[in-house]
Amino acid sequence: MAQQTDFSFNVPPEFEKITKNIKSIAIGLAAVLVIFSSFYTVETEEVGVITRFGKYVSKAQPGLNFKIPFIDQVQYVPVRRQLKDEFGYRTAASGVNSTYRKAGYGGESLMLTGDLNLADVEWVVQYRIDDPYNYLFKVRNPDETLRDISETAMRQIVGDRTVDEVITIGRAEVASEAELIIQQICDEYELGIKIEQLVLQDVNPPDPVKPSFNGVNQAQQQRETLINQARADYNRVIPRAAGEAEQTIQQAEGYALDRVNTSEGEVSRFNDLYSEYIKAPEVTKTRIFLETMEDILPKMGQKIITDEKGNSVIPLLQLQMSGAKVKANNDGGTP
Repeated sequence: MAQQTDFSFNVPPEFEKITKNIKSIAIGLAAVLVIFSSFYTVETEEVGVITRFGKYVSKAQPGLNFKIPFIDQVQYVPVRRQLKDEFGYRTAASGVNSTYRKAGYGGESLMLTGDLNLADVEWVVQYRIDDPYNYLFKVRNPDETLRDISETAMRQIVGDRTVDEVITIGRAEVASEAELIIQQICDEYELGIKIEQLVLQDVNPPDPVKPSFNGVNQAQQQRETLINQARADYNRVIPRAAGEAEQTIQQAEGYALDRVNTSEGEVSRFNDLYSEYIKAPEVTKTRIFLETMEDILPKMGQKIITDEKGNSVIPLLQLQMSGAKVKANNDGGTP
């Protein structure tokens, strides 16, 4: 019979001890890794969206949360933070003295207006994510989709207006309509985005025609200034003239009323006097004569009274003149 060869050998005890230690360390590291992979923290401005094998499971609120390690995946969505998209420029450094970079972004801001002019429109869209599920799973690239929607809506609205409306008087209307259209399209696409504000940062004509356009704007501003000044003069002069006219009318009406009342009083007095005259003509004539003399005599200076038999008034006149000379001598004056 053939003899069997024995290949067994004895393992040193030190090697077995090292092997056991390595296994213990590996198990410990695996346990630590599992524990750390099971817990995660969601920040206060975020919501955690949990997926298991790529399928949506639930949402995690801010704070410390648990998940199945190596199976569950967490995506953090900033639902409480305001986000923004800039068009025609980019913010290079934000702060008290923010700096902006415009080079290379003219294709976003240069637009054709309804009267076939060009306008350089720079704007910013401020938004929030209000539905994390729709934001992550309804559209493949929601950020790029939002930018495409914003630019399309702005070009549509600018193309329906003249360059004057876009640059001057219609800026607020352009911003409000663009915000409304962008929100409607986002709702149709179920982007999970809420548009909070659209702001037109800077709207100008292209650089080659900017001096001419500024000259037109200055002329329009001067025209508005002159119109406002004319309106101010009108509001100052017209009310005063109207007041003076009303005062003159009231004075005329008062004068007319006074004349009418006076005339009516004289007519009434004459009628009464005529009635008395019919009753007693002589007595009435004597009364009228006496009343007339009573009114006239006090207004006369020196008076000469003669009776009806006087032949001449000369002596009385000389006496009156002599009396005047004596009075003048007594007063030291010249007659």
